[in-house]
Amino acid sequence: MAESDSTITTQKQSYKTSVDEKLKELLIKAVEDTSGFSDRFDAEVWLLDMSTRMAEQVPDPRERMEILKHVHQEATRAGLSPELVLSVIEIESNFDRYAISWVGARGLMQIMPFWLKEIGHPKDNLFDIQTNLRFGCTILSYYLKIEKGNLSRALARYNGSLGETHYPGKVFKVQNRKWFKQ
Repeated sequence: MAESDSTITTQKQSYKTSVDEKLKELLIKAVEDTSGFSDRFDAEVWLLDMSTRMAEQVPDPRERMEILKHVHQEATRAGLSPELVLSVIEIESNFDRYAISWVGARGLMQIMPFWLKEIGHPKDNLFDIQTNLRFGCTILSYYLKIEKGNLSRALARYNGSLGETHYPGKVFKVQNRKWFKQ
């Protein structure tokens, strides 16, 4: 299902012209925040479990651990379930930290690069795992608040398909099949 160049251009332009100022403020704050696991035992159990589940997609154990530590840190900071974030990443990029979408979204959570300039961090790298996850988790958390806790609508908004159920359905399916919390 290919879209015309004019449709893609229009979508890119709409990303540039419709910046949500509240989301922009949250992203600026998020760039400055740092946090992590609060309990070492819980961290070890979670990291080992999730690392085993991710091994096929990310064969390098160091990269896998880096992704998982940052997923847990950023999801927790944003008030999201780390397993939800893993599900979104699987659907968005299949854990390819260098993924670029047809509209130019970058990295694990497929963040649009205009945000870097918009929040005054034009030199930040969306292929950096922590930067990408910080942006993605902040955006998804904000959309969840806008949608008054309706995760399906928040996921559709994140994907740019508000009002549709296909994308949230894919995220929920992979979350229930692979990233469920034991």
